[in-house]
Amino acid sequence: MTLPAISRTTGARHMMTHPRTLLAGAIAILLTVQTSVTLAAEASPWISLFNGTNLDGWTVKCKPADRTNQFWKVEEGTIVADSMRVAKHDYVWLLSDQEYSDFVLRLKFQAFRGNPGNSGVQIRSRYDDDAGWLDGPQVDINPPAPWRTGMVWDETRGNQRWLWPGVPKGQWVDEKMAKPNLKFRHSDEGDGWNDLEISARGLKLKGVLNGVTVMECDGTGVLNDAVHKQRRVGERGHIALQIHTGDKLRIRFKDIQVQEGAR
Repeated sequence: MTLPAISRTTGARHMMTHPRTLLAGAIAILLTVQTSVTLAAEASPWISLFNGTNLDGWTVKCKPADRTNQFWKVEEGTIVADSMRVAKHDYVWLLSDQEYSDFVLRLKFQAFRGNPGNSGVQIRSRYDDDAGWLDGPQVDINPPAPWRTGMVWDETRGNQRWLWPGVPKGQWVDEKMAKPNLKFRHSDEGDGWNDLEISARGLKLKGVLNGVTVMECDGTGVLNDAVHKQRRVGERGHIALQIHTGDKLRIRFKDIQVQEGAR
């Protein structure tokens, strides 16, 4: 039986790979690599910052006059800040021993109705023991006026002002600037706990309260300016929980977790 002859032209055509096929293959490889990198970033482990038993991994920072006051303690598996019995005190912080740069922080907090005090979560901050001051940005938690929760105040000396909303220095925020769909629960509502997520990626900050995005702040030109670089804050530093100066406050925290390097 005689087989049909295959021309050199036809054979070459079948043996060559079409340029479009090569391009499609290259794109597929790039997408696979990109997906692998993304999954690796997403797979960064969540690290618990509170063991539910004691304050290991944390340090109370305050001025000498407040050191004898037991403002921070552990009760029923939660961190409790309680200054209700002390009318005169300065800022008192519970500072993480570790420093962080890019991260996602998740925690639960419980606020009490009728509580007059203010709290907040400092990020990328640093305590000056000589001055008794914590420099860096703070995500506000404000039980008396819940609409302010999630706004960003910069405690950094030389810049103290609201970063988000971005009002001019010296001006104050008001309720009209808050997200209209913000959800805040006091201890007598639902399960009594609020879920707060704070993301710090590069110079961009984001806050999500009970599933609602309440803050998106671009700190470019501020968190990396000369003032913040001098204090070594804004881009890297400690996480801290706050009791505001002179405030009577009771608030609880639990389920504190951080995922480093999250993008």
